[in-house]
Amino acid sequence: MSADVGAVDADLVAAGLDPDAVRDVVRRALDEDLGGPDGVDVTSSATIPLAQVSTAHAVARADGVLAGIALFGLVWQDVARRLRVPDPEVDVLAADGSALARGDVLLRVRGATQVLLVGERTALNLVCRMSGVATHTRQWAQELEGTGAMVLDTRKTTPGLRALEKYAVRCGGGTNKRMGLYDVAMVKDNHKVAAGSVQAAYQAVRSRYPDVEVQVEVTTVDEALEAVGAGARFLLCDNMSVPLLRSTVEAVRAATPDRVEIEGTGGLTLDRAREYGQTGVDYLSVGALTHSSPILDLALDLALDSAEGPGRVGR
Repeated sequence: MSADVGAVDADLVAAGLDPDAVRDVVRRALDEDLGGPDGVDVTSSATIPLAQVSTAHAVARADGVLAGIALFGLVWQDVARRLRVPDPEVDVLAADGSALARGDVLLRVRGATQVLLVGERTALNLVCRMSGVATHTRQWAQELEGTGAMVLDTRKTTPGLRALEKYAVRCGGGTNKRMGLYDVAMVKDNHKVAAGSVQAAYQAVRSRYPDVEVQVEVTTVDEALEAVGAGARFLLCDNMSVPLLRSTVEAVRAATPDRVEIEGTGGLTLDRAREYGQTGVDYLSVGALTHSSPILDLALDLALDSAEGPGRVGR
């Protein structure tokens, strides 16, 4: 990865990320670890001369899928600025979305030892988290392969990390649902109760925001047909059994020649993913991708003798 700020920003934009927002996440994470923008790593500053330079390697400690490799460089850039030393030189060896095996080397970095160690945990916290989401998503994508269904994420994300976690879902082969409350209207049970009916809620949203996509949550075949009759062209079939979901899909497809996207959601588990995917739905949305994925174990190792380092280059 180039140390050039413009090149890094271009990479982030190409990944669908806002460079300023990502840098803000990095800054706040470092502030948290250092006790503020003028904080200090008391251990590293006491034991390591600022002029000391080292080489280190980011290494996979487990099999998985990589996401967020650029965060290493962004963290070290921020730390270097704080310590008023040159940015480390980062050589990225594995791409986001690539499969990793235990022992793979993700990157080599050379720079001020203090910079590498001050930023180590912040970078690992972010990249391990994102790679865990990507790894979990890949498992779902593989289970659904050939069914015609794709796995979607939800808004059940870590506050402040939504864009990064949703990017990690994409790295794992999943698809993003809405980013927030602003970009897609989703008529759920409470909206239907407040408005009086599925049709009333749908029409109210369509009248107020005519250019916004409207999705409607349904729990029965009758609700699905009512929503389609009101004009809905995206249905969330919530907490349905496999037979009920299949019957709902068949009824909706028979009710209109229009394209209606159908999503299964609620209580889905990986061991039943394929069974649900074969009902004819377009998507399965899985909150667990972002709220329950374990991290992928990654580490940063200082090289003692050379810049070559341990392990294999990431695949």
